[in-house]
Amino acid sequence: MERYQEIERNIIKKYRKEIWSKFVKAVQEYHLIEENDTIMVCISGGKDSFLLAKCIQELNRHGKVPFQAHYVVMDPGYKSENRKQIIENAQLLNIPIKIFDSDIFEVVKQFDIKSACYLCARMRRGYLYSKAKELGCNKIALGHHFNDVIETNLLSLFYGAEIKTMMPKLHSTNFEGMELIRPLYLVKEEDIISWGNYHHLKFLNCACRFTEKTLKEEDHFSKRNEMKQLIKELKKIHKGIDYNIFKAFDNVNLNCVLGTKKEGCYHSFLDDYEK
Repeated sequence: MERYQEIERNIIKKYRKEIWSKFVKAVQEYHLIEENDTIMVCISGGKDSFLLAKCIQELNRHGKVPFQAHYVVMDPGYKSENRKQIIENAQLLNIPIKIFDSDIFEVVKQFDIKSACYLCARMRRGYLYSKAKELGCNKIALGHHFNDVIETNLLSLFYGAEIKTMMPKLHSTNFEGMELIRPLYLVKEEDIISWGNYHHLKFLNCACRFTEKTLKEEDHFSKRNEMKQLIKELKKIHKGIDYNIFKAFDNVNLNCVLGTKKEGCYHSFLDDYEK
């Protein structure tokens, strides 16, 4: 058995409960992949996107719903060794990637770190949507997982002063007919790490040329890392706290909130109070 075949087998066998079943549940529960979809699977070089690619490969081969998938890497200006590692991992995992280049790192390096990170994310999204349209895709798959979701929930609550979550799928506002999907929505990061470690896989962490020099110092103090550490401490008190944070955003009691906002319009509970 080839190494990639063992890795594929273990996603379905050894990690069936932790990864495969949760991946399939998200796909089915949120209607993420449907018949005749053409999906662009975005691979950044990290553990999440490579696992996403393998899961979609397996679903494409063995699932009952026919669809097409393109496995795409956008190179925003990686160092040669980082690009080489992505290519080697794709070969190891038997993922037929397509690489296209952009000049994002060159553009954003003139900005300070906060502006650069925001601009980089916006530019990446634009490039990916354009490439997906060029390939004839109607969906873009990203590797965000369960922990990304609950960390976003807390960031929105503590620093954005709003109850807002990372959705399992979204319609594009600028590219008609295009959707963004997150098939690893229910998969926990610890299980992705376990899968990678079990097979001795090494993935990129942060390959951004702009932040790599300060990553070790700044990541420790980042707001997202702050949420990671908070959840970790809360789980020592109640091990199911992460699930409760997730479920709370799927169980909003509109009879007990002061106000809601939809499409930019705010509605107070007073609007319907006397009714």
